[in-house]
Amino acid sequence: MHTRKILITGGTGYVGGRLIPLLANRSDWQLRLMARNPEYLRARVGSDFEIVHGDVMDPPSLDAALEGIDTAFYLIHSMGSGTDFEDEDRRAAHHFATAAKRAGVKKIVYLGGLGDASEQLSKHLRSRHEVGNVLQESLAQVIEFRASIIIGSGSLSFELIRSLTQKLPVMICPRWVSMKAQPIAIEDVLSYLIQSIDHPAGESCVYEIGGPDQVSYRDLMQEYARQRGLKRFMLPVPFLSARLSSLWLGLVTPVYATIGRKLVESLRNPTVVNDPSALQAFSLKPMRLEEAIRRALSKEDQEFANTRWQDAVSSTREQRRFGGEQFGNRLVDCRTMSVPLSPETAFRPIQCIGGKTGWYYGNWLWKIRGFLDLLVGGPGLRRGRIHPTELKVGDTLDCWRVEKINPPRTLRLRAEMRLPGRAWLEFVVTPKKDGCEITQTAIFDPVGLFGLCYWYSIWPLHQFIFTGMLRNLVQAAKELEHQMDSEIPQTQNGTT
Repeated sequence: MHTRKILITGGTGYVGGRLIPLLANRSDWQLRLMARNPEYLRARVGSDFEIVHGDVMDPPSLDAALEGIDTAFYLIHSMGSGTDFEDEDRRAAHHFATAAKRAGVKKIVYLGGLGDASEQLSKHLRSRHEVGNVLQESLAQVIEFRASIIIGSGSLSFELIRSLTQKLPVMICPRWVSMKAQPIAIEDVLSYLIQSIDHPAGESCVYEIGGPDQVSYRDLMQEYARQRGLKRFMLPVPFLSARLSSLWLGLVTPVYATIGRKLVESLRNPTVVNDPSALQAFSLKPMRLEEAIRRALSKEDQEFANTRWQDAVSSTREQRRFGGEQFGNRLVDCRTMSVPLSPETAFRPIQCIGGKTGWYYGNWLWKIRGFLDLLVGGPGLRRGRIHPTELKVGDTLDCWRVEKINPPRTLRLRAEMRLPGRAWLEFVVTPKKDGCEITQTAIFDPVGLFGLCYWYSIWPLHQFIFTGMLRNLVQAAKELEHQMDSEIPQTQNGTT
């Protein structure tokens, strides 16, 4: 039996990250993953996959990635990269198509966006359509799926809707809120992508995919509010421009203002299915909107653990905003530092955090926080830690509990102090070419208005505490390496 070789690009993104495990267990498919940073992807998916370096903006790197491939999934776009995203998308697709032609790829599967090409489309939607056309330069069969809003925890459009609805009891509704869309559940998108592998060979084709409900964005927000048990009032403001809308989105949602503007501009176009041929070509009946939202909310905790908030936006420029980022209900403060150390060395100070070691910065502030927690009936810092250098799942650590530990990669702590919500503190060590990268993330899931007020009131302190904590963790790891290096000659000379 012929084993078909399948390439997935965009494996660190929202759709690609969910597609990989679904394709991994088929014996008649051999999976290859392409990434600009293979180390980062390997740290997320494990060592059981063939991961190769490839960058669509570096054409020579694509030849090895596409060698011997039968079907390639093209799940890349540059919407977050800046004002020239159209040109970058065009050049990236051209590079990929040219390399696929050289490699003799038979099929390319591409996920684009809905929109009537006969209308004046936004730059974002126009670019999505253009990429599909450019990929046909490969002479492979291009199966292009065009979708509207993807309903799923972590989807950029869905998180925009969720954040607006969750944060604002009274919402100002520009004209685009009344525009029609045809949302589709992430599970159904993935089913279409998987079935495309066995789709009969032939001419390139475009399939418009969506759920059975055509709704406005207002309808979407109202359905979300209904399932969350929220009362929301919507005030129409037809004169609010795309630029003002995007700046407002940058304040109240996890979407950067530049990306928000591109999204808002695309929302001026209806994104509904005009050609239902996908329903006949594939054995799939997409779920209704109500069920799609219900499933997204029911899987929220699991999907947050599997997909970081950044994954919803590919190729974004790093920005910092007041209050951190928000993923659904969750507020996230994320910091990263690169160090020229092995993951094992970098992880050792992390594994020793808390107890007598302390929290590497502002220990007196931690003690005050622990004392206040004791006053309201919490554990404070009195529990310490069981072992000074070792941790296992379930261990108490001051006012935290170890929820996950995987040395030398991950430590996640769940707060057990008294809070108006739920909180986690996570450290992730990612191998890099010249060392590793330490990512420190504080996560808070607020309850009600008091929970939001609590987060924003202590956010200025986070800037000192969490910045200092990460900086001193890195310094402790460097000192540990220096100490180890100085001990090696003594051991070799037989001294103690």
